[in-house]
Formats: sequence, structure tokens, C-alpha cells
Amino acid sequence: MAARRRPRAATPARVATLSVHTSPLDQPGAGDAGGMNVYIVEVSRRLAARGIEVDVFTRATSSDLPPVVEMSPGVTVRHVPAGPFEDLGKEELPAQLCAFTAAVLREEAQHEPGHYDVVHSHYWLSGQVGWLARDRWSVPLIHTAHTLAKVKNAALAAGDRPEPRTRVIGEEQVVAEADRLIANTSDEARQLVDHYAADPRRTLVVPPGVDLDRFVPGDRTTARRALGIAEDAVVLLFVGRIQPLKAPDLLLEAAARMLADEPALRGRLRVHVIGAPSGAGLEAPRQLEQLASTLGIADLVSFLPPQHADRLAEHYRAADVAVVPSHNESFGLVALEAQACGTPVVASAVGGLTTAVRDGVSGVLVDGRDPADYASAIRAVLARRELLSAGARRHAAAFSWERTVDSLVAAYTAAAEEMSAAARRGVGGTLPRPAWALGAVRPFGAQVAR
Repeated sequence: MAARRRPRAATPARVATLSVHTSPLDQPGAGDAGGMNVYIVEVSRRLAARGIEVDVFTRATSSDLPPVVEMSPGVTVRHVPAGPFEDLGKEELPAQLCAFTAAVLREEAQHEPGHYDVVHSHYWLSGQVGWLARDRWSVPLIHTAHTLAKVKNAALAAGDRPEPRTRVIGEEQVVAEADRLIANTSDEARQLVDHYAADPRRTLVVPPGVDLDRFVPGDRTTARRALGIAEDAVVLLFVGRIQPLKAPDLLLEAAARMLADEPALRGRLRVHVIGAPSGAGLEAPRQLEQLASTLGIADLVSFLPPQHADRLAEHYRAADVAVVPSHNESFGLVALEAQACGTPVVASAVGGLTTAVRDGVSGVLVDGRDPADYASAIRAVLARRELLSAGARRHAAAFSWERTVDSLVAAYTAAAEEMSAAARRGVGGTLPRPAWALGAVRPFGAQVAR
């Protein structure tokens, strides 16, 4: 299949964003919707605000979904028929990649050659589609993994299933083919290089951001009144999908340990769990409730469904501490959202959480999985909450989606310029290596060499 070429502008005018397994229109906190969905929504809106149109391709999961939805001005979500409409597990989706890819290519074929300037794929399934689109359209492929199978399997939670070899191989292929790999943190960039043999010169560190207009500090008493929470309550908050990887059970065990150490706290302690079962958590959707009963704290734990972002911000502001006890996180947007609202965080000292949370300044990072250590860390945060709250606000303010998009546009532009230069020289196949950061991962905020 011969690729179609045309001269391209330095700054892309239209981006094809691929999100095969989950739609940016889905509510984060349930099913397969999480931080990646938030990432795509926030980046797409800000690209459009800069005059860069975005088409998001995602798999249609219902016959009721319209083929095309305008998510916001300049951002179009295209529901692609690929397999049965009912939900399919991620492990079943590789068989539908051919159908998905065909639909994406047919959409582009309805336009003049060069309709899309860049392909940005999210998660390895999308990267497989983007790989073919890149070669067909002669545009650069930018890939964000969000999670990595080898890393996840190395820190597997009890009761969780290891990622299959199919995914590992698929990730290795996408890493080898992408023109730019976007890592959330330096730690993730090193994992791509060390475990996937990624080219360091094409691996960029671009942290996600937080909506600093929506997630803002506010009066805790006002937030508690709005949510029906007692003013003197000690509120511990978990936000995320209910699955072994996220480890909400560890928060419940830590709360029970706090009560064992200080029985008088029972009249005030409250644990709020916001989210819905996902992944392996679907196999035992009531397991967390049963654990709360077994621990003798069922009367103190409230299970709430995923919340709209504005309502979620109220929950952050109402909480004393947000707890993120995940076995692994490529970043941890929940931790950043909580801090932006002035709520300090207790989190696992793993993956991107070591970047998302500044230990001793915006919260406390915990090594290991001992509930007693989490209970101790929560008490330490409660004792210094006002100081840590100020530190949390300062830390979160350093992360914005505008900074994220600045770096993404620079990556799109540099990759497109390389491809155009290769085309002018008549070079096919592998693109030339970029000149910047020879042999090292480019730090966030560094300028792309022209």
C-alpha cells in the first residue's frame, strides 16, 4: 500500500487521537475509564483551543451511540464499529484491531491526502492501529503507553491477573515503531528504555497536568455541609476504580488499625470510597464491602459511585487526607487533583506517585504494603495537615495541562519536521534520529532543537 505524501506545515493542523478500548466520553472511575480518559479530554480541548483540530477514534460499545459526537469545539469523537456492541474485555480486543483500523483508514480516505498531520495513540491497542496509520498516511506516530505490562506484572496485586504475553509483544512492537514515546515521568522513561529497549532520543518526559480552574482550594466546612458530612469528622478519601491494582482494601485495613490504636476515634472517623468495580474487581464486586464488615468498620465506610468532576472537587475539599495505595501508577492524577484542592495525600512510593506527591511537603509516601505503616502515615498527615495542605497547593500548581500541551505540540512539530526532511531526501522506512538529548531522556520543559 503506497503512502500518500504532501508538504506539511511546521505546526500540525489536525491530530488523529486513537483510544481503542475506552472513550473520552466515559465517566472516569468505572470500567476501563480512568486517568487516560481525563488525559485525552484535557489535552484534546487545549489543542483545539490553539487551533489544532482533534478527531478521537474509539470503539463503539452501543448501537445507540451516534457515529460522531462533538465533545467540544474542535474536538470530534468518532465511534468506530469493531466487533459486537456489548462490552468486550481488553483481552478480547486484539481480534478487533483489523476492523478498527479499517474504519479509521476509511475515514481518512474520504478527505484530501494529508488530512491528518499527526497520529497520537493511547495504550498499546491504539498503538497497533497507529503504527499502520503512520505508514499509510506518512505522518509521525506519537505514543503514550499510560501503563506498561512488564511493570504492572512486576508489581502484581494479590488476586490480580498478570498481563498476557500478547500485550507484552504488542507493546514492544509499538515502542520500536513510534516516532516519539511520551512518558509521564523520568521513572517511566527509564522503564521504557530498560525494559522495552526504547530509543532514549525519542523518549520524552511530559508529565500530565491538573485542571487548576476546577480543582481549587475551598472552605472545608462549606464542602462538608454540601456533602452532608459532620464538621468534626476525620475523613479519609479513596478515589479510583475498585480493583486489586488500586488497593482500596489497604485503606480499609489502615482505618481499622487506626481504630485499634485509638478506639475513641470511632465516633469521628469516616472512610469514603468513590469508584466502581473494574478489571479483576468485577469478579467480586462486593468484596470490599465484605472486607469492611469483617474488619468491623462497615458503619464507617461509605461507598459512592464515580462522581462528576465538579462534585469530585467538593469531595477532595471535604476530606482530611486522600489515600492512593496503588501497587503501581504511571502517574496518579487523583493525587494531583486532591493536592490542587488543598488536600494532602498519603500514597504508595511507587511509579509516578513519587512525582505526583512530594514526600514531606504535599503528603507522605509509604514504602511497602503494611497497613500499620499507612495508619502511621495518615496520623502524621493529620498532625501537620495545615502545613501539608499549603505544600499540596504549591506542588499541584507546578502541573498544568497547558504545560503538557506545550510539550506535546513541540513533540508533534519536531517529529513532523523529521518526517518531512526524510521525504525530501527520499528516505523511506525508519526516520533519522533527532539531534537533541543524544543518549539521554529529554527533561520536561526542554526545548526541541530546530
